[in-house]
This record gives sequence, C-alpha cells and structure tokens, in this order.
Amino acid sequence: MENKLKKIFLEALNGKILERPPFWFMRQAGRYLPEYREIRHNIPSFLDLCYNPVFASEVTMQPIDRFKPDVAILFSDILVIPDALGRKVSFSKGIGPKLDPIISTKDVENLLVNNVNHHLSPVYETVKKVKNRLPEDVSLLGFAGAPWTVATYMVEGGSSRDFLKVKTWAREDTERFDCLLSILVEATTDYLIGQIEAGADAIQIFDTWAGIVPSDQFNKFVITPTKKIISNVRKLKPDIKFIGFPKGIGPEISTYISETGIDCISIDSTLSPNYAAKYLQGDCTIQGNLDPVALLIGGKTMLKAADEIIKNLNDGPFIFNLGHGVMPQTPPENVVLLAEHIKSLGNQ
Repeated sequence: MENKLKKIFLEALNGKILERPPFWFMRQAGRYLPEYREIRHNIPSFLDLCYNPVFASEVTMQPIDRFKPDVAILFSDILVIPDALGRKVSFSKGIGPKLDPIISTKDVENLLVNNVNHHLSPVYETVKKVKNRLPEDVSLLGFAGAPWTVATYMVEGGSSRDFLKVKTWAREDTERFDCLLSILVEATTDYLIGQIEAGADAIQIFDTWAGIVPSDQFNKFVITPTKKIISNVRKLKPDIKFIGFPKGIGPEISTYISETGIDCISIDSTLSPNYAAKYLQGDCTIQGNLDPVALLIGGKTMLKAADEIIKNLNDGPFIFNLGHGVMPQTPPENVVLLAEHIKSLGNQ
C-alpha cells in the first residue's frame, strides 16, 4: 500500500527514473472543460474566480476528478501579482489581460509592496482547500510568473506583438526597470512562500516571454531574477523543488538550467526531445513537451507524438506535459485518452 501512495511527481523532481512518467498538463483546468465553463458563467470576472477559494479549489480539482493526473496545479493567474501591487488588471473575452500600464517613476514608487500577502490570502486559502481534498498520491503544484514576463504585462498594459515599450524602457531607463524587477522578485518570493506554507509541494515559474529578451540582456532580466527568487525561497524552504518554464529561449536553456537553481526544466514544443535527452537530462529532470495541437487533434496522431516523446525521455528523470497550455477548443475526451495511455505504461 505504501508504494501506491508515493507521489511519483516528486520522485521525478528528485531525479528518480520511473517505470512510467508522472504527468499533468499546463492549463489542465480551464475553458476546454464544460464543468469549468459552468462555474465561470456564474462569476462576474476571471479574477473574482481566482480569489474565491471555494470555486478556485473546485476548478483546481476538476481535472483530477476527470482524468486523474499525478499533479494538481493551483488555479490562479500570474497577473495576481501586479493586481496585489495595486495595478488594475482585467480580462476580456477574446482580448486577454489588460492592465493600467506603468509609464512613470511615480507608478513604480506607488506600487503597494506591503500588500501582497494580505491581497493574496484567498489564494493561500485555495491551496489549503485543495490540499485537503487531494488523493495522497497526487502532488499540489504552486506557481508564479517570472519577473521579466510579469513586467512585460505591467509596462505594455497587456500582451504585445513587438514588446517595444518594455524593451525600450529596459535599455533607456535601466535603473527604474531594475527597481520594478526588484519589487517583483520580492513580491513573488513572498507569494511563493505563502503557497508553500499553505501546502504546495513544488513550484513552477512561468517565464512565457523569456524568448524575446536580447542575448546581451538575458542574464540580467531572465537568469538573475529567477535565481534570486529560488535562493530567497530556499532560505526558508530549503527542500522545495522548482520547475522553470522559460519559453522559447533556444540555446540559452543550458545556462538557465545551470545558473538558476531549478530542479526541472519544462521545455516547449520547439525543442527536440532527443536533444533534451542528450544534452539536458543529465543535469535536471525534463518536463514536456507535446504540441498542444496534437492534443487538440487527438487519436492516433496524438498518441504517436506522445510515444515519440516518451521513447526519447523516459530513460531519465521525466515528467510528461505539453509544450504550452491546453487549447480552449480541445475535446476533453482527447485529454482522457492521453491520460489513460500514459497510465497504461506502468502496467506493461
């Protein structure tokens, strides 16, 4: 009985090679699930859902109930940090996030740096509720956005095609931009410690826009802030495991692994699993990297792509995931089929 209750996700993060890979999917709770849409329909805004422990915990549990992955990832959003710092954040259907952009030194100085834990206390309550409901063999993953990625939204006022505002500001007014990143490092550290104290077993840091950083600024804006957060958290929580997801960074990925202190690298779908096995897996656990479009298509196409990834990576420490999030149009039955397929590998 004891062996069945082991959290194989944590074993993989600790470098153990397993019979079948633990799995979960980025955005495994969300719009593709009818049960999520039913809850979301009755709540005024997306952030209202994130800050409602009853409903946010229910949404977190929906994929666990439906297809039984090895991990529940907290249902929240990386932009709760700027919201906690006092910047207005909203989400519009079909448009994405909108923020009051930071345009002046005064905007940075007026950030509510002492408000984070109070503002985000409902998120910690969600973590506690989920922890109490999870099966013993399922891990709870907390997360936050990396400072660079969160800063891009805060400066651009949302997503962007060219990120010209944040790139220009980062070069022209380095001191002010460094101040913003320092505030985000401190706020994110506090937020992650709060999640861990509430029950998170491990943490993922999402750096969605790491791939747009010019090479001469990569260390300063991607490596250093992430390294500081991990170091700061481990001063209080030395045993916590970290997954990094620096999307689209190409050849910088080896430096990211060696310098940040992560235990696992989540790779996007542009990186060859064969390359990851050959050049990265000796240094850390690999997580990834099925193309979300393959999951959308489903059937033999999906299973063939999944098997190729598993064939390349399952001889080392490995967690199966996607290269990015589940697409909203994805049929839930495709996710169930993939989950059952991966779980069947442990019976062979």
